[in-house]
Amino acid sequence: MYTEMLKTFSEQAEKNLSPYSQFNKMLATNVEKLTEMQLAAVRTYSDLGLSQLKAASEIKDIDSMTAFNSQQLETMAKFSQQLIDDSNKLSSVAQSFKTDIEELVAKNVKQATPV
Repeated sequence: MYTEMLKTFSEQAEKNLSPYSQFNKMLATNVEKLTEMQLAAVRTYSDLGLSQLKAASEIKDIDSMTAFNSQQLETMAKFSQQLIDDSNKLSSVAQSFKTDIEELVAKNVKQATPV
């Protein structure tokens, strides 16, 4: 008798806690993606800044200063494109997470709604 009650309780608890478990898995995956994106962005922006610092340290005369200044336009274009790409990646991850959450909620509302 107690064995059957414990089995039923265990099954109900597992069924009731399943959405929380699924949400936590989705959240952990999303945080992992965001962390990877941030680390990649930090690396990219650090490399860009260091290359600019090295280029600035090479300025010795007017000609090298002119070359450095013309290179700045290319660098700003790269930087702007990188910001756009990073924004698009972030938007994609956020949209994917939103869709997954909506599907999880819809599935659980459907299961919880009496027929």
